[in-house]
Amino acid sequence: MSHTAKPTALKMGIPIPNSKLGLWLFLGTEIMFFTAFIGSYIVLRLGSRGWPTDPHDTHINVFAGGVNTFVLIVSSYLVVVAHEAMAQRRFAKARTYLLGTLILAFLFLGIKSVEYYGKISHDILPGHIAETSSQAIRKASRELEVVVRNRFAEYTDSGAVSTDRPNDIVNLVVQIAALPSATAPEGVSESTFKALQESAPADAELYSKWMNLHQHIVAEASLTVPATGPEYLAAREKLKAGEKLPALEYSEVESLLSELKSDEKYGAYVASGVFDMHPLVYGNIFASMYFLMTGFHAIHVIVGMILFAVVLKEGSKLNETWTDFVENSGLYWHFVDLVWIFLFPLLYII
Repeated sequence: MSHTAKPTALKMGIPIPNSKLGLWLFLGTEIMFFTAFIGSYIVLRLGSRGWPTDPHDTHINVFAGGVNTFVLIVSSYLVVVAHEAMAQRRFAKARTYLLGTLILAFLFLGIKSVEYYGKISHDILPGHIAETSSQAIRKASRELEVVVRNRFAEYTDSGAVSTDRPNDIVNLVVQIAALPSATAPEGVSESTFKALQESAPADAELYSKWMNLHQHIVAEASLTVPATGPEYLAAREKLKAGEKLPALEYSEVESLLSELKSDEKYGAYVASGVFDMHPLVYGNIFASMYFLMTGFHAIHVIVGMILFAVVLKEGSKLNETWTDFVENSGLYWHFVDLVWIFLFPLLYII
């Protein structure tokens, strides 16, 4: 019988747990994923002269972004300490640090939601941003039309004005203008009808202001000249070959909106429904890239929060079998932190 020791069996692969190897492979795909976003942003940013960088225009909050960067860095530190506590079998301490990480993640998303609200409230959204003066004028007209329709909806919804075509504001305005001399229909309270009677002249006037603007936009004519009717046709007949009526200017519409917003009769409605006119060149591309990159990053933050919540739900039952899970979750969280460290200077500072 041979007493020669058998050679140790060879083990293929990298000497790390399969879960950790799988996570590194996954993070490799994630790196490519965000590299595509960041690379696209850099190409668009460098190739677009006049890219919006003024925080007053983009409503980028550098301070909020800086606070969020600090929050994520601290949360990454807490994950490291939590994993160290797991290795030392100090599971209660590990739970405390993981809970702190989860709270900081909620704080990050809370600050990000405040930033999102700031942009949404100023209509800094993909496809909503006017990039030229003419686009800004048409956008203001559409927003003013929505204000008028919302005002008219109060009359139809309450029953003060009866119609089978509530969206036909051209015919509705006739009934609304006649409301002060009308009597309350059956089913409409006297107080409601009286309030609508008092507001009817102002709403009819607001409609006429919007319609006048709309007609001048269609006619591509300045507010200083008529845009419809015999006077408009007469003005066109006086033009020589190649001449045009004075064009509608951005400053004219801006002054009109300022006048409407300061009017005590309907200024509050106009101010809340019509955004300030401000063309933003490349604004839609900027908004698309901003929400795309920060949105996907926020999704990854939520995934990390779910991983930490899975560990925390163990409560006092947490033991050493969760050590690798905590380590892998920490690696994922460090990646999320690293991505934000790239996004912050790109979107907020440069």
